[in-house]
Amino acid sequence: MIEKVVILGSGESGLGAAILAAKYNYDVFISDIGIIAAPTKLKLQEIGVEFEEGGHSKSLILAANTVVKSPGISDSNPLILELLTLNIAVISEIEFAFRHIGSQAKIIAVTGTNGKTTTTLLIYHLLKTAGFRVGLAGNVGYSLAKRVAEGNYDYYVVEISSFQLDGIISFKPDISVLLNITPDHLDRYDHDLKKYVSSKFRIVENVSEHCSFIYNADSVSVNEELSRRNVEASLFAISTYPHFKKGAFIDDKHLIFNLDYSEKKERIPLADIQLIGKHNMINTMSAVLTALILEVSIQKVIEGLKSFKNAPHRLELVVEIEGVKFINDSKATNVDAVFYALEGISEPIIWIAGGVDKGNDYTSLDELVDQKVKGIICLGINSTKIAAHFKDKAKAIFETTALNEVVIKAMEWAVPGDVVLLSPACASFDLFKNYEDRGDQFKKKVLGLKKAEA
Repeated sequence: MIEKVVILGSGESGLGAAILAAKYNYDVFISDIGIIAAPTKLKLQEIGVEFEEGGHSKSLILAANTVVKSPGISDSNPLILELLTLNIAVISEIEFAFRHIGSQAKIIAVTGTNGKTTTTLLIYHLLKTAGFRVGLAGNVGYSLAKRVAEGNYDYYVVEISSFQLDGIISFKPDISVLLNITPDHLDRYDHDLKKYVSSKFRIVENVSEHCSFIYNADSVSVNEELSRRNVEASLFAISTYPHFKKGAFIDDKHLIFNLDYSEKKERIPLADIQLIGKHNMINTMSAVLTALILEVSIQKVIEGLKSFKNAPHRLELVVEIEGVKFINDSKATNVDAVFYALEGISEPIIWIAGGVDKGNDYTSLDELVDQKVKGIICLGINSTKIAAHFKDKAKAIFETTALNEVVIKAMEWAVPGDVVLLSPACASFDLFKNYEDRGDQFKKKVLGLKKAEA
């Protein structure tokens, strides 16, 4: 009897799952409550997968043996709860893909509240430049299922969210990387941080002694949860402070790597790291350690670090105008990410913040604002909360809903040697489509200013 697989959602993960399911001759059906994109429909027709849009046919879905759920669909969705009541397996696309990966291929999985994309891209880059046959997948925009369907990789580097981890059963990475855990997406976890932490730690729930677990030893939430668990993998601690465990740390001028408690330690000069900030040193150490565990030479690692270009909107240097640097960090949609940005920049800062507040507590930024920030430009329809919090702490505050005014005010305040930093701490949906749109429009305005100067 052919197993019936129903896929809920037709986004990147849903389409990837459909391609993989069709390759293995499952009875496949896609159901999307929204409208399916025209190119996706063409691909589904090409591979012979039936689909529906604009609603769910419950009778068809409840007839499934396995349901592959989009990460955007909550576990508390009534349809999902009914499926579980009927003992129909509901899994994530990550889990479905894992079940079809050959036993010889290795999986490197990266999760955390902040830094996932940078770390995932850097691991991929280091392995690819070292000559590995490696596929990039997950939240970076490519479904793991589609990569597996392509079938020509020895290594898969996968960025994984908590939503995707919630749908695993047997998923088992050879190397797991947990960068940090700070409050985020708590509306999906009953506003309970412990549930969110547990979700992140599912990355290691199936690992064995032959696997490796790289974790951020500077993260309070990670350390507390790790102390309560017996993780069977070999542990590697990453810290910005010296320690004697297996892992990596920073001294005055180097990243230091210790794989096996021996006297032999690999060193990489900080001058060879192009990324900004302590958080990016955590990301870099995690990526380098992954490569070293996979026996990439330190020489190849350093070559890869020098040629790496990070994804846009992550502490991205846009341009320098009259000695003033403009940095686009639009991806920083929570307070923790902004903390890392402010901490990592040594020059005086004009900070552009604001958008859709996610219940933020800005207190952790007070000291950095006092020490480093010359002025705050609040960009958003309702920037009252940020302005009110910093009114007695910031040297100057300007509120606007116009990006053009932001750039003009920044140049009015700035002097040579300053940094103008877009690092919003908020979602973008009040004035922009998403954080990419916000960052792109910021870059366009700034580059327009550069052109006018020329």
